[in-house]
Formats: sequence, structure tokens, C-alpha cells
Amino acid sequence: MPAVRHASFPPHVAPDTRLLILGSLPGVRSLAEQQYYAHPTNQFWRLLGAVIGQPLADLPYADRLAALREAKVGLWDVIRSAERHMSSDSQIREAEAHDLAALIADLPDLRMIAFNGGKAAAIGRKQLPPLEGITIVDLPSSSAAHTIGFAAKRDRWLTLRGAL
Repeated sequence: MPAVRHASFPPHVAPDTRLLILGSLPGVRSLAEQQYYAHPTNQFWRLLGAVIGQPLADLPYADRLAALREAKVGLWDVIRSAERHMSSDSQIREAEAHDLAALIADLPDLRMIAFNGGKAAAIGRKQLPPLEGITIVDLPSSSAAHTIGFAAKRDRWLTLRGAL
């Protein structure tokens, strides 16, 4: 099956966002459902729920987004569009990056940027302007395909609390 060009979602941010979590590009399931991190095996909502102290994975999607907004957490992806076969980041080709600098310029309260996985970090770090007063964190991917255990991932993700 040939690679298909996929496009990401609009950013989920507010002017008072303090923590911005950047993924690579939504997977096939997320694109089909038009929801960030929609695949049931992706641990994103459990991990971020641990960070903000809410059972996000148990909530309807709209309530998850509302909880993030209240916690001053934003979501976006570093890739605007790319060719990809299935959902694996290793299959991303011909990636066109988002203008992260423009988004960050509109977030005056931003304290931390966290990259969800190695591909997001590799592409996203190249897009960042020099930043003062903003911590940059590379996180283990929330994907179940990333083989470190949930507890180890959670420990790394809990460092995000410093931005809230």
C-alpha cells in the first residue's frame, strides 16, 4: 500500500497556555476520529492525566480538551503534513513542519515545551527559535509501540508538573 499524505490538526491552545506538548503527526485512528491520541493503546491520556491529576482517559474527548485548557496545557504537532504509510513515525516522509515560532510568539505565559517522542523532538527542535525562560523537554513517546513500561514513562512525564 502506498504512502498517503496526511495533515495535522489545528493547535489546541489558549493565550494563557503554560505547557505545550508537541507530537509528530496524528496517526490513522486519530485522523479518522479527528481527535488527538485516539488510538486506545496510546498512553497519552493516562500519562497526561497523571500530570494534571485527572482521569483524562475516562472522560469524553471534549471534556479532556476542556480539562487541558483549564490546566493551561496546549497540544499540537510539529508536522503540518507528510506522507506516511499507516501510523508509524518511522514511515514519515516528505514532512512539512509547522511554524512553531509563530505559535510560541502568541503564548506569552509559556513555560515549557515538551516533545512527545523522538521524531517530534528531532523535527521540532529544528523549528524552535532561541528561547529564554522556556524549558524544553524530550519525553518518551506515549505510543504503546515505544517499549519502555508505563511507570517509567509516567515518571518522565511527571516532570511536566513544573510548568503548571
